[in-house]
Amino acid sequence: MGVKEEIHTQIVGALAGAKFPLETPEALLSAFPEGAETTCKSGDFELKAGDAGKVLTASDFPFKSAQNVADVIVERAGL
Repeated sequence: MGVKEEIHTQIVGALAGAKFPLETPEALLSAFPEGAETTCKSGDFELKAGDAGKVLTASDFPFKSAQNVADVIVERAGL
């Protein structure tokens, strides 16, 4: 599994208990188990949930699923 796939899987897993849709960046961050400090790692690459705010825009919301969140973050993070 490559970095992109591994990070994607970790994001989906981290949001497994979230209640969708997530309407705001604040709702998204609070859905992660450790909030903004939730960290996904693959090899030397590390991505914190708090960093997602740097790649998301208001037009990305609402998110309808964990898969949707992971797709957007992984795509925009340049993985």
